[in-house]
Amino acid sequence: MGRDEEMHMWTVKRCIQSVLAMIMVFSMIPGGVLSDMKGAQGLEAQQLPQRSSNLHRRLRRGWIWKQLFVPEEDPTPGVIGQLKSDSDRGDMSIKYILSGEGAGDVFQINEYTGDIRTLKKLDREEKAFYVLQAQAINRRSNEPEEPQSEFIITVQDINDNVPQFQNEPYVSSIPEMSPVGTTVVQVTATDADDPMFGNNAKLIYSILQGEPYFSVEAKTGIILTSLANMDREAREQYLVVVQVKDMLGLSGGYSASTTVTVSLTDVNDNGPTFQHHLYTFAVLENASVGTTVGRIMAEDGDTGINAKMTYSLEDDLEESSTFIIKTDPVTQEGVILLAKPLDFETKRRFVMAAEALNDHVDTDFLPLDEFSDRTTLKIIVEDVDEPPVFLSPVYTWKVPENAAAGTVVGVVSAKDGDAVNMPVSYSIDKRSDITKAFKVNPDNGTVTVAKALDRETADWHNLTIEAKETTQNHLSSSVTVFIKVLDVNDNTPRLARDYQPYICEGTQAGELIQLLSAVDPDEPAEGHHFYFSMVPDKHINPNFTIRDNQDNTAGIVARRSTFTRKDQTQYLLPIVVTDSGSPALSSTSTLTVGVCSCHPDGHCPAGGVEALALYMGVSLQTFIGLAVCLVTLAAIHRNANTAAFIRAPCMPSSHPGV
Repeated sequence: MGRDEEMHMWTVKRCIQSVLAMIMVFSMIPGGVLSDMKGAQGLEAQQLPQRSSNLHRRLRRGWIWKQLFVPEEDPTPGVIGQLKSDSDRGDMSIKYILSGEGAGDVFQINEYTGDIRTLKKLDREEKAFYVLQAQAINRRSNEPEEPQSEFIITVQDINDNVPQFQNEPYVSSIPEMSPVGTTVVQVTATDADDPMFGNNAKLIYSILQGEPYFSVEAKTGIILTSLANMDREAREQYLVVVQVKDMLGLSGGYSASTTVTVSLTDVNDNGPTFQHHLYTFAVLENASVGTTVGRIMAEDGDTGINAKMTYSLEDDLEESSTFIIKTDPVTQEGVILLAKPLDFETKRRFVMAAEALNDHVDTDFLPLDEFSDRTTLKIIVEDVDEPPVFLSPVYTWKVPENAAAGTVVGVVSAKDGDAVNMPVSYSIDKRSDITKAFKVNPDNGTVTVAKALDRETADWHNLTIEAKETTQNHLSSSVTVFIKVLDVNDNTPRLARDYQPYICEGTQAGELIQLLSAVDPDEPAEGHHFYFSMVPDKHINPNFTIRDNQDNTAGIVARRSTFTRKDQTQYLLPIVVTDSGSPALSSTSTLTVGVCSCHPDGHCPAGGVEALALYMGVSLQTFIGLAVCLVTLAAIHRNANTAAFIRAPCMPSSHPGV
């Protein structure tokens, strides 16, 4: 250090000492003299009213005092000042009395000299001043020498409090890339010392940690950004340590610090970027639609809504339609899914372009084209050993029911879809052909009739034919074959039921006796058509004739009148039924027509009993006799104690009308 600098420093020190000395001198100047004159009231200098009722007694006397201060936190009791009447001659004839706040426990007055002393250590932050009253009493006359007056003892502040930050902890956030001077947060500290006395409570802020990114305004505590283009992707959080000092930061003062956590919030200043120019995946050819083929990921340094993106496939329309891509909302990955079935033998490789595009763009930070990126996808189809595939998903054939064994019904065909094209063997699932009506050639899939068919027994046969590889993995598949058995006219028609016709006595010629219909198990394509007739004879039947109604029904009609039971009880009538098949088939049924004594309404009086008797060819009396005989035999058999042969004398000896 040079001589000139040393002289300069010496001059500054001397100036400071001179200023301090002048301050001490002014602090020792008396505050004034309390007199009874209206124009000179010493205690008014302390802004206290004079409270004496004896001002008119003494006009030229008053209190002599100095401004009273006591430093806080001084542990040593001592005299801080003196209250004295100007009439005091030092002969101890005046008694001084002190009252008011702190009198006796904090402050004490010497009753002879008026010296005031402290009794204990004071704290300005607890009480800044004390209001007391002073009296001067003449010991001889016990009269006041001076009126009672108030005065104040001020507790003088010292720098004994540390500044304290309010509202901790401090947490704030600002958008990344904020410009210089952006307000982050304001920190606030307080100091319990006297802000009106010296610099004890005058605070100043500074940065201990956080430069060069942040700065703080020294007087306000406002933290500002001081570095441009702070990037969240490079650093997301900063810890800024701010210090506050009292005494305007001069040495000897107190300080405190606080930590402010500053986070950078995201803005969309990054676009998606693929880490590879080519992604290769493999998928089995038998993968089902919807299978996940793979995942791709475009990195985006942003977060939240700024990192959301949508993937898409481009270029080859055919290949893009075979696969689709969706965005996983959780991971933001592009999920490649199979949209159509694959076939290794048809196409073994797919190449397409994929693009990732931000959902939300902000051109304040990037040009529009930087919010997307592209890459190439290559998908390899892997071969799978597949079972044989039938050329048709189902086969439907027809075969006439009279087809001879060995007749070819149809041919099934299956081929191995793999590149090696394995040979195939055919067989019929036994569970689908229990009767073993068909068989298949294991080499070429020809299905033939194995045994006679009957449409009336089974008009459809549902076969399951299996095709199996003869080598390697012996994979197999099956197909359903429906075989319809076509009808052949191989069944004769017959009457629809067992008719029991009867004719009433007195029936006139031409009256309908019985309506007939027929059935046939066959099912001709054009439908049934039956023809009814009587058995050809060289003589015409004199009693009955058949009237064909041409609707698959016919009627038995009386050819004459005067039918009586006396003449004959029953007649036999052969009926011929012929179908319309080629060749035509027919059957003959003989009906028994009984003669009955009918009611006027045309019904036989005994109903079914007489009709049954007529059908059996016996008279009603004979039929009833037989029934009674049978009932009697049953009763005797049930009640007999011993077995005995009982001959029933009730058997008829003749059967008229047969």
